[in-house]
Order: sequence, then structure tokens, then C-alpha cells
Amino acid sequence: MDILIQGILLGGLYALFALGLSLMFGVMRLTNIAHGDFIILSAFLTFALTSVGLSPLVALALTLPVAWVAGYVVQRGVLNGTLGKDPMPSLVVTFGLSIVVQNFLLEVFSADPRSINTGGFNTMSWSVEGGLSVGQLPVLILLLALVCTVGLQWLFNYTALGRAFRAVSDDPEIAELMGLNGHKVYALATALAFLFIALAGAMQGMRTTVSPSDGPMLLLFAFEAVIIGGMGSFWGTFIGAILLGVTQQIGSRIDPGWGIWTGHMVFLIVLVVRPQGLFPKTRG
Repeated sequence: MDILIQGILLGGLYALFALGLSLMFGVMRLTNIAHGDFIILSAFLTFALTSVGLSPLVALALTLPVAWVAGYVVQRGVLNGTLGKDPMPSLVVTFGLSIVVQNFLLEVFSADPRSINTGGFNTMSWSVEGGLSVGQLPVLILLLALVCTVGLQWLFNYTALGRAFRAVSDDPEIAELMGLNGHKVYALATALAFLFIALAGAMQGMRTTVSPSDGPMLLLFAFEAVIIGGMGSFWGTFIGAILLGVTQQIGSRIDPGWGIWTGHMVFLIVLVVRPQGLFPKTRG
């Protein structure tokens, strides 16, 4: 039971990592190699705001609009020119952004790990029956991941913006003939994805320490969750993240060095047996 609970809570964090990646791929068919580094950048921005005396909640409230604007500007100014049938330009450009972000963080914050001061909230827990304890911050992260997943699915299914996202994803040429500005829609999707990136970065910084070189590892966890669940599927991404978290906890319980490796093995098995993912077209 402890393995299951801790795995689900860890999966909630992975779901936050993966939602922005799933959104960008679902709308633009773009795999953002710099995704993990933007998460770490958001964590350090939140850390910098708390280090001048702001509470983590206020720091996050200031980080979110900055992330929205940054996502919009990055898409309109950099990524829109790389979109097309050939995925290589976007991969190369986002790889370059990854290197830029990592070196920027090293120059500004050095290689020392940092964490966001939560006033002890990250160590608080609830005791449950059987001698089990459940961390309050991990539960909050899981609830945030669930709310974000439900919100994204609702946005795509029941709003005009969601219909615009689906239209440019399915057939961008026809969507533009019907009056949609594809570049603007892509920029809005990226801005929304960056909100989830900022939220994930803040939660990661509160939960544990972060360093400038952590980005590729977080990208790997996010990518595995998306692939396991199904590319572009938000509920699939959430379930894939939970499965990844539970699997890593099982591996860690067998041997502390097996946790991440066990998650990689499940990812490879899903990739071989069901390459489209477990839930590639979830609705509602």
C-alpha cells in the first residue's frame, strides 16, 4: 500500500512535468527538447523571488504571467519558423534553447543545488492507518495535476479556443482558410503550456532541490509519461505518469538503484507492444 500511495503521488509530479509537453505536441506536433530546462528555469525564477522575501504562493503568482508571456514570445519569435512536415528544425532549435537555458542558469546561480523555502510545508504529512504517512505537498501536487488535466480536457472539448487548437492540429491549411491565424493559435498553445511548465517548476523546487543540469532528466520523465499514455492525450498522459511513478517506486523498493531503470523498462515495453500509447485518443 505504501508503494502504491507513494507511486501515485510521484506520478502526480510527473503528470505536471508532462502536460505542457503533451499540449505542445498535440497542437503543433512539436517535441520541445528544452521542456525540462524551462521547468528548471521556472523553479529558479520562483526561488529567486522567494529569496527576496516573497512567500512561495506570491512568487508563483508572479511567475505564471511571466511564463505565459515567455511562451507566447518564444513561439512567435522562434518556434513558428521551424514548424512543418520536417521535425528536424524544431528539434535542433529547441536543443539550442536547452543549451542556452542551462548555461544561463549556471552563470547566474552557479551549479549549486537550490530549493524553494516552504516554511516546512514540504516535510508536513498526515498519518493514516497501518503506520503510513502521506506528505501534504505531494498530495497538493497530485490534486493540481488532476485539476490541470481535467481543465485541459474541458478546454479542448467545450471551448472555442479548444476547437481552434484541434482545428490547427488536424489540418492547419483548412483551419487558416476558415479564418484562424495558425501562428497566433500556436503561440496561445505554447503560452498555455508554459503555464504548466512554470507550475511544475515551482512544485519541483518546493519538493526537492534543483540544479541547472536537471532539465534533461525531467524531460525524460515527461517524455516517458507522454509516450506511455499516448501522444497528445491528456488523460493518457496523466495515467502514464501515474504508472511511471508506481513502477519507479516498485523498483526502488526492490533495490534503491532500480527505481529509474524500472521506469525506463516499462517505457520500452509499452513502446514495443503499443507504440501509439495506452490511451492515444481519450475524450471527455
